[in-house]
Amino acid sequence: MKSMIIAIDFDGTLHTGNWPEIGAPAPYAKAVMQLLKEEGHYLIIWTCREGARQTEMINWLLEQGIPFDRVNEHKPGAAELYGSASRKVYAHLYIDDKQVGGLPAWPEIYEWIARKLNK
Repeated sequence: MKSMIIAIDFDGTLHTGNWPEIGAPAPYAKAVMQLLKEEGHYLIIWTCREGARQTEMINWLLEQGIPFDRVNEHKPGAAELYGSASRKVYAHLYIDDKQVGGLPAWPEIYEWIARKLNK
């Protein structure tokens, strides 16, 4: 596997604010997201935000220069490939501050991805 579909939570993962506010970018989040995109990974923002709050989030991501390919939508072709267009987007990897053990620092996340790809 040379590239992955990666689903990234927004609140508490890409920024430091407390919902519904949007804070500053999380340390190294922008740099790692840019590096992942440059390496060809498909980045899906996976969030509970909707409506005006989702629009606010998208505008913030664009203003910050944080790359992404989709918001809460499967990569084109994934539904056909996996036989389902479920609400949970298909990804090879999910990055979320609510994961068991908490969210590692963004440089650690990048190192984990690099090790996984080099297996």
